[in-house]
Amino acid sequence: MKGEIECPKCGGRDFGIGKQKGYAKMSSGRFNLGSNIIHRICTNCGFIAESYAEKPRNFR
Repeated sequence: MKGEIECPKCGGRDFGIGKQKGYAKMSSGRFNLGSNIIHRICTNCGFIAESYAEKPRNFR
């Protein structure tokens, strides 16, 4: 994930991917459907530049 975007907080260009899961899972409100949340994180300062649902189809 190098060079694609620039961190708005520190100007860094190196990012890693992290997965938020468990109790922090995003719920669709239907049955037990939901999705883990994926974050793109600046490896220099920790700023979360992007977040998205791992399984967006669960929200249809």
